[in-house]
Amino acid sequence: MSAPASTLPEGVREGNERLVQLTPAAVAKVRALREREKAGGHLRIAITGGGCNGLAYKMRFTEQMRRGDILVRFEDVTVLVDSKSALYLRGTVVDYSSDLVAGGFKFSNPNAKASCSCGESFSV
Repeated sequence: MSAPASTLPEGVREGNERLVQLTPAAVAKVRALREREKAGGHLRIAITGGGCNGLAYKMRFTEQMRRGDILVRFEDVTVLVDSKSALYLRGTVVDYSSDLVAGGFKFSNPNAKASCSCGESFSV
């Protein structure tokens, strides 16, 4: 599913866990979701305007890499981050909890000055 660095499209570069890190629990959940949804090969994590604190995390599966993307590998799971979102995500750890209350993906972002109680939006 993931391409070796030598075959990355022009304008796409290889990153590492200093940009974004998925915990083993998050990797396992992404793998399970990708299989269940028969989804694209890469998980795209982006920052968009919105949410109760001004910026929100968005995640979706995609097959497409775009110019300016940074690709980070976690075993057989690949994450794509666009260069603008990378400015806000640097150092973020993504975890997953299956707890019934407050479960789901959790972002620990060292750049966030404030975040909402649901953990889906933040401000810098």
